[in-house]
Amino acid sequence: MKTFIYMVRHGESPKTEGTERTRGLTKKGKSDAYQVTEILQDEGIEVFVSSPYNRAILTIQELAKRSGKDVLVFEDLKERIFSNDDFRIPDKELYPLLTKSFSNPNFALMGAESNTDCQNRAIKVLREILTTYQGCKVAIGTHGAVMTLMIGYYDNQYDLNFLLHTSKPDIYRMEFNGHELVEVKKLWNTSQNKCEN
Repeated sequence: MKTFIYMVRHGESPKTEGTERTRGLTKKGKSDAYQVTEILQDEGIEVFVSSPYNRAILTIQELAKRSGKDVLVFEDLKERIFSNDDFRIPDKELYPLLTKSFSNPNFALMGAESNTDCQNRAIKVLREILTTYQGCKVAIGTHGAVMTLMIGYYDNQYDLNFLLHTSKPDIYRMEFNGHELVEVKKLWNTSQNKCEN
C-alpha cells in the first residue's frame, strides 16, 4: 500500500526575532507559504503534521485549513538542536558545525544534540506516521537539517550537499510502499515558485 509523505520545509523566517520555537515568517515567507498551498491543494493530502516551531506550522497551516483539517504537532519533529540555548546560531557558525556534523554524525556541542540523536527521534515519529496513516497522503511541516536526516535515513544521497542546495520553502514528496522508500520527487521549483511537472 502506497503512502505519500510531503516534506514541506518552512518559508523564510526573521533571523533576529524571537526564539527558535517562536520565530514566524517574513513577508516573503508568508507569500511563499501561499504558493506552497497553491502547489499542494490538488494533491489530496489528508493529514497535516508539523514540528512544534511556529514557522513550520505557519507554512502548512493554510493548506490544512483549506482541507478542513488541524495541524497535528509532534515535538520530536523539531529542528536539530544545534546549541544548548533556544536562540538561532549565526550562519557563519552554523555551516562549520553542519560540515563537522555530517562527517561525524555523533558530534554535538555541549548540551546540544548530534545528527544521530536528531535522526533517531525524528525517524521514530516518521515510522509512527507511516504505520498510523498507511495508504494516506501526509504533509509534514519541517526544517532543513531534520528533513535531510529523515530522507537521508532511507537514501544516503540526501546529505550535507543536498541540505545546502535546498531552499526556504521547499517541498519533497516521498513515496513509500509500506516502510520502504520508493521515490523522492522535488515539487518546489525555486525559479518559478510553482510545481514542476
